[in-house]
Amino acid sequence: MKKISFHEQIEKNKRDSLVLSFFVFLSLLFIIYFFSIIFFPGYTITVLFFGIIFSLLYVLNGWLNGDKIVLAATGAKPAVGKKYIQLNNVVEELSIAAGIPKPKIYVIESNEMNAFATGRDPHNSSIAITTGLLEKLNRDELSGVIAHEMSHISNYDIRFSMIVATVVGLVVILSHTILRSFRFRTKGKNSILIIFGILFVILAPIIVRLIHLAISRKREYLADSTAVKLTRYPEGLASALEKIMKTNKGELDVSDAVSHMFFVDPSKNVFDELAATHPPIEERIKILRSM
Repeated sequence: MKKISFHEQIEKNKRDSLVLSFFVFLSLLFIIYFFSIIFFPGYTITVLFFGIIFSLLYVLNGWLNGDKIVLAATGAKPAVGKKYIQLNNVVEELSIAAGIPKPKIYVIESNEMNAFATGRDPHNSSIAITTGLLEKLNRDELSGVIAHEMSHISNYDIRFSMIVATVVGLVVILSHTILRSFRFRTKGKNSILIIFGILFVILAPIIVRLIHLAISRKREYLADSTAVKLTRYPEGLASALEKIMKTNKGELDVSDAVSHMFFVDPSKNVFDELAATHPPIEERIKILRSM
């Protein structure tokens, strides 16, 4: 099998994520534009300006409070005491390797093996892992998983994903609002423009959701590659993924709204690749073992 450079993988997934994100933000601008035509004809520039300001404030609110909400929703508790000494040591070593402050460490009581990272930035970040993952992985495998989550923090994936998810949510809300109002507010307007607008607002929520899922998968590949850069041992992460694939039963009870944040998909549902929040575990293992 041809060897793959983790540097090449990192750059490729960063580039792909940015390209996909551009189309999400472009969709939001088009939606705001059509919103102005339907509700405020003649005030397009003004509506675009205030629409962008509102979007920024909406994102800022999520950025400031999102980590507390996620930790509370998953029942995560601080990892303190002698039983978590090795976990804290691993996190401290990898935070030094990543060049970021040590994140706060939390544990989730569950036999399932999983983890996630959250926080506003590297100076305000947390990593949570399940007790099942802590008990069933050896130190090299645990280091691989922690390095993956540390990579999400150092790559600013948490902020990036939150912004994209917020924009996707706004596109969906505005699309539904416009569709409900078309029949009352379209008299006397350009019929071709209206037809195009109807098609766009129908398709936009589906398209941006699919793009968001694609971005989520790209950022998982990116975190895998960056984890290898930190540990210089791809087999540790590959072996952890292999154990998780064979052991997890999909019994971790978390909301769909946060499932994309986890190391692997918490559910065991069989999704079409296009609609999955995570890349196939088999493909992640294959790429890791080719590095």
